Amino acid sequence: MNGNFIWLAIGQIFDPTVAAYALATIGLVIHFGFTGLLNFGQAGFMAVGGYAFAITSVIYDWPLWGSFLAAIVAATVFALILGIPTLRLRADYLSIVTIAAAEIIRLSVKTPEFSDVTGGSEGINGAARAFNDVNPLPDGRFGLMGTPLVYNQDQWWIRIVGWGLVALACLLVFLLMRSPWGRVIMGIREDEDAVRSLGKNVFSYKIQALILGGVLGGLAGVVFILPRSLQPDNYGTQLTFFLYTIMLLGGAATVFGPVVGSIIFWVTLSLTDGLLSLGIEAGVLPLTTTQTGPIRFIVVGVALMLLVIFRPQGIFGKKKDLHFA
Repeated sequence: MNGNFIWLAIGQIFDPTVAAYALATIGLVIHFGFTGLLNFGQAGFMAVGGYAFAITSVIYDWPLWGSFLAAIVAATVFALILGIPTLRLRADYLSIVTIAAAEIIRLSVKTPEFSDVTGGSEGINGAARAFNDVNPLPDGRFGLMGTPLVYNQDQWWIRIVGWGLVALACLLVFLLMRSPWGRVIMGIREDEDAVRSLGKNVFSYKIQALILGGVLGGLAGVVFILPRSLQPDNYGTQLTFFLYTIMLLGGAATVFGPVVGSIIFWVTLSLTDGLLSLGIEAGVLPLTTTQTGPIRFIVVGVALMLLVIFRPQGIFGKKKDLHFA
């Protein structure tokens, strides 16, 4: 029983949704943790990437590489639309624009006028078809070295690609933040006037950081829809705040913090939901099954409050990274 529980936990850790959260949070770390950009619309980048991939692959039957490219281009254009009019202004203007733009995207794709392309409030099904068509794994169900962790070939394929993208994103950010470009980015976070006095184009660097983090968010949106259908209500403002929770858990200015933070966040949600369900079935908790959803988020919120109080820099963060303008 204990062995099965351990392998069940491992299966939850490597869930594709965890990979999508980690990838989107790495992009958010580039925005907020390393550059100091207040992006409250990372869910909008995920929605843009997910819809670009789903529309091109399902509606227009593009090849897989073309759909991935469409997601990257869409996230880049979205970053330019948001960044060009706001990044020359104070940081709070970007936060207002991004949170509003994310909601505009979510509400626009639900309107009946665009339902032929976006699927309206019902979303789009079958986004994983083109992705699974190139699956090199043989048909069947497979375990991991004889363990109870068994999935079919499509589930393994999604996990391999999702976590592969997370690994590549971590490597990319790790190398970038140790390059001259990364040092300028972190200098902008600390004091952009000082960076500007050295002759650096602060606006250009901010745009580059916004695009890079937005592209990672767009790719996260693709990974997010592969194991499920695309639903517009999944991209509400609560998704962005989930990502901020993950970022604060791992550390706002860390490369690998988002990975650990997403795992802790997802396992805590799953474990809390399971314990609450067991308590209701055993008659220990005077609750209904519909009340377990809000309560598990309350538990996560309380845990985050304790973390902010006792370790505000996160698990891997440093206190000096908290002191920036």
